[in-house]
Amino acid sequence: MNPTIYWSQNVDQVFLTIDVNDPKGTEIQFNESSMTFDAYTSTKNNDLVNYNFTLDLHESTTHENNVYEMIDHKLQFWLMKKIPGIWPKLIKSDEVPSWLIEDAEKSRQKNSKKSGKTGDKNKPLNFDEKLHREFLEKRNVHEDYPQMYDNLHKQEMGYRKEDLKKVYLVIYNLCQLVAFLYVLVIMTIRYSREGPESMKETYSSVGSIMKFVQILQFLEVMHPMFGYTKGNAFIALLQTSGRAFILFCMIECEPRMQTKPVVFYVFYVWALVEIFRYPYYITQVLNVDIPLLTWLRYTVWIPLYPLGFLFEGIIVLRNIPYFDETNKFTVALPNSWNFAFHFPTFMRLYLLILCIPGMYTMMSHMNKTRAIKIGKKDKRKESDKKLS
Repeated sequence: MNPTIYWSQNVDQVFLTIDVNDPKGTEIQFNESSMTFDAYTSTKNNDLVNYNFTLDLHESTTHENNVYEMIDHKLQFWLMKKIPGIWPKLIKSDEVPSWLIEDAEKSRQKNSKKSGKTGDKNKPLNFDEKLHREFLEKRNVHEDYPQMYDNLHKQEMGYRKEDLKKVYLVIYNLCQLVAFLYVLVIMTIRYSREGPESMKETYSSVGSIMKFVQILQFLEVMHPMFGYTKGNAFIALLQTSGRAFILFCMIECEPRMQTKPVVFYVFYVWALVEIFRYPYYITQVLNVDIPLLTWLRYTVWIPLYPLGFLFEGIIVLRNIPYFDETNKFTVALPNSWNFAFHFPTFMRLYLLILCIPGMYTMMSHMNKTRAIKIGKKDKRKESDKKLS
């Protein structure tokens, strides 16, 4: 596509203004009697538009004195005539294209403001001193316009090449969603058929998949550390390690706890939280906004988090006499390391020091996040109402 070019002249110079806003990937070439231009820009719909032209000038210019500069987002040129004089026209051809317009006001008004500046600092770039920086760097269109490049790739090839990080995050969150949805469905079906009696078999029916997804959740601690997500690694570690302690240390290691109804309740609460969290994460990775899903993600935790902490606390509390009886994880003196560790005492400290502060930290974090995510939408709605 040919851009609109405004030009004018005096005895010594030719002034050009290329009417393209913020051109990217620009390549400019000058010979004594010709000029070549090539650049890309984007539309409001993020479509990639290529602009190019070649001008065979009416007469020769002094290449080493030609200068250009970006003024008000448009490229403007000063071409120094090799032989002073007024040209009858800009190009050699007798047919003047419609996109080449002689307009002294548009081509020289802003240039004249620049010409009044003094000092080397404000001096336009000289082609001999410094060729166009984008031409030397050979700008990568894919890097300049990643979204538009992907759209063009999809139109031509029938599919869009996704970033490996995005593909990984979608697959991870989708796998976790399917797993927790499976747990929730199995527990619900068993309860609808067998009633409260099904609670005793909760761990034997879905315990294996819960252990698997819980191990996978430790990846969520590393995601923000490696820049895959923007979350807080400490909050992820606090939640993941807390659940892992309950699942592997409190339930897996004590068979008598596995048949308690509280295991059913804690699994059900965990699954309810996750079946809203992981779909929301998928939409965020894909840049899709679903207001209802956002509201559910940052609202269902209000009743479910306290219930989860309550059930986890009950599991720890009821396990204290069991571990006191079996001495599992307890290290007694004398031993070669001269070290003692009483696990039931650690469980009491966990309830006192870790559980309550951990609950406060998690809920404070979620409350702040909810205010940011949902508060922004409420403000937008209010502003839209005022405008309407």
